[in-house]
Amino acid sequence: MGKTCTKFICPVEAAVQIIGGKYKAVILWHLMTERVLRYSELHRKIPRATDKMLAQQLRELEGDGLVKRKVYPVVPPKVEYSLTEFGGTLAPILDAMCDWSRGYLQKRRPQRQS
Repeated sequence: MGKTCTKFICPVEAAVQIIGGKYKAVILWHLMTERVLRYSELHRKIPRATDKMLAQQLRELEGDGLVKRKVYPVVPPKVEYSLTEFGGTLAPILDAMCDWSRGYLQKRRPQRQS
């Protein structure tokens, strides 16, 4: 892992630190559902992310051992991202977050319209 876990009082702090970046969970979700994505494909799926932010989030996820970056020696450069085996262990958590969010959004939608 890229960050030391000794500074955390609670294990949830560590999880939030690792996957709690602005787009990290979204990146992980797309890689979980699509398996392999090129940078441009990820950017199309997360259009609000700036190039700088997306690249930074991907570097951090790679540094934490959750995302694998594969560079092909071609011109123009081709880079693909996928989950590592360890990153794949987040699938149940991401699925639970998605289910919870769907329920929350469905519950909140009628309240916003009134």
